[in-house]
Amino acid sequence: MGLPRAHRLAAAAAALLLASACSSGSEGGGRGAASTPPPLSGSPGASGRQTAAGLGEPRELAGNLRVPWAIAFLPGGDALVTERDTARLLRVTPQGRVGEIGRVPGVEPGGEGGLMGVAVSPSFTRDRLVYLYFTAASDNRVVRYRLDGALRDARPIVTGIPKGANHNGGRLAFGPDGMLYISTGEVYRGELAQDRDSLGGKILRVTPDGRPAPGNPFGTRVWTLGHRNVQGMAWDDQGRMYATEFGQDRFDEVNRIEKGRNYGWPEVEGFGGRSGFTDPLLTWSTAEASPSGLAYAGGSLWAAGLRGRRLWQVPLDGSGRAGRPVARLEDRYGRLRAVVRAPDGALWVTTSNHDGRGSPRSGDDKILVIPVT
Repeated sequence: MGLPRAHRLAAAAAALLLASACSSGSEGGGRGAASTPPPLSGSPGASGRQTAAGLGEPRELAGNLRVPWAIAFLPGGDALVTERDTARLLRVTPQGRVGEIGRVPGVEPGGEGGLMGVAVSPSFTRDRLVYLYFTAASDNRVVRYRLDGALRDARPIVTGIPKGANHNGGRLAFGPDGMLYISTGEVYRGELAQDRDSLGGKILRVTPDGRPAPGNPFGTRVWTLGHRNVQGMAWDDQGRMYATEFGQDRFDEVNRIEKGRNYGWPEVEGFGGRSGFTDPLLTWSTAEASPSGLAYAGGSLWAAGLRGRRLWQVPLDGSGRAGRPVARLEDRYGRLRAVVRAPDGALWVTTSNHDGRGSPRSGDDKILVIPVT
């Protein structure tokens, strides 16, 4: 049964007050009550109230790409960039030169699957190791390579992640603890998100060779559960972890990620206030975001919006609480996919207008460089 009209209007007003964002269906959030927390007064930063960081004018660094899905920086400032549908791994310099390292063998693109996450070993100058998350013939998997001009010595380190047409997860990132974090989706099988024995609908935490990381809550690779489809992961200056997640029909989420927590899917979408489940830090309606990549810079989280076609800024205070979100670049570049903080502090953001849900513009898809001021 739907909510009374007065309640619907109140919920809509609250969403507008927070400048919320979203995702519907897949990349475009079910069940349980939901709401958004009251905004913090002002725009607090790590040391108390302060003016939130701003953005400089975006610069188009590279163009004519095809669904650039993830970015990870090498020592020296060059970036590795994945293209989901072509399975190409690119190397992009800060000056905008684009070179192809190669097409990754074994990738089988389809729907929202393909070549997705990329991470660079924290010890790259010694070990030359890079990590890729991709959809293969029978699963999603993480494969480690040695980068020596080309990709060599392929070694699968995590296999058996469920695959599907949608909700394949795919984000990779090394945390401040030196462990590799992996986001997975529930491939439209919501029960997987609550199944501790499944790798689907989880955030995984593993050692650089793919074993369950020391201190994991269940003695397995699982770090947190109850996720629908986590698409972005980031850490603030205090080492607190955050993630963006697609909702289904009503609410997309930014979650504060903590060891062993259950984030509720498919029992709860958005704020449920239910024992045993962790409520999100904030939510957006599903027409405003489809939040994908996530970065932290200048005291704020920055979430790329696919369906929302904007970059969301979420100021954080010293305890990790969210302030009032601010929409940036709305409708200026179309669908936004990846956002990462470069070594010089600027944000690198990719467009995703060739992903089958957008309207490609001249020069799409692009990598934008945006100063944080």
